[in-house]
Amino acid sequence: MSKKKIIGVIPSRMKATRFPDKPLFELDHVPMIGHVYMRSKLSGIYDRLVVATCDQEIGDYIESIGGEYVMTKDTHERATDRTAEAVDIIEENEGISFDVISMIQGDEPLLVPQMLVDVNQPLIDDDTLSVSNLTSEILELEDQEDPNEVKVVFDKDWNALYFSREAIPSRKKYDGDLKRYRQLGIISFQRAFLRKYSTMEQTPLEIYESVDMMRVLENGYKIRMVETKFQSIGVDTPGDAARVEELIKNDPLISSYERS
Repeated sequence: MSKKKIIGVIPSRMKATRFPDKPLFELDHVPMIGHVYMRSKLSGIYDRLVVATCDQEIGDYIESIGGEYVMTKDTHERATDRTAEAVDIIEENEGISFDVISMIQGDEPLLVPQMLVDVNQPLIDDDTLSVSNLTSEILELEDQEDPNEVKVVFDKDWNALYFSREAIPSRKKYDGDLKRYRQLGIISFQRAFLRKYSTMEQTPLEIYESVDMMRVLENGYKIRMVETKFQSIGVDTPGDAARVEELIKNDPLISSYERS
């Protein structure tokens, strides 16, 4: 079988509700989106890596560090829809096509390159899988209760059953030793399925939970969860940024990319 062509897309916008101007917020002198872009590049798995944005200042920064960006509409409510538009633009303008689309949320500045290899591997190995999504174990109770953390439960084959910002599974009737997991904002799609996803209307639970992947489940499709042992921290609030700031100063990957 010939090698699959993979594009990594980092959707990013300045008008985040909980943390405006988040992409250009500096963590150890590097804008957050810069950390995500350069760490993604270190994975070596992508044939192409682009930032999808509706904000020119983000595009200008990415261009300044030698990266590529695509301007998208400013009406997207979901990162997945922005990702889909960016891929459509590239394929149409350049007459090329990709096999796997990897969406990397722009607020994962501590991501480890191996995570990107791991999330794509199931789709490389199995054409029947439509979507793969990284997950990691929740180690702290406060994270389990944090509404900014998207939690996930899955079946014995690691196919997602439900995503929620509430604490799932519930701790009300059982508080024993049960592993609980978070969804990470690193998700890959077979190209044909992402095209299909972008034609689907938003679904009730997607809107209620504010989680893109509920659209997939509500339409009857499967999402293969892929566990990572790396404990990345998504930045949703200024408080998260302060927490990451301390960790990133001593992160060994910093020396692998140039500070801007």
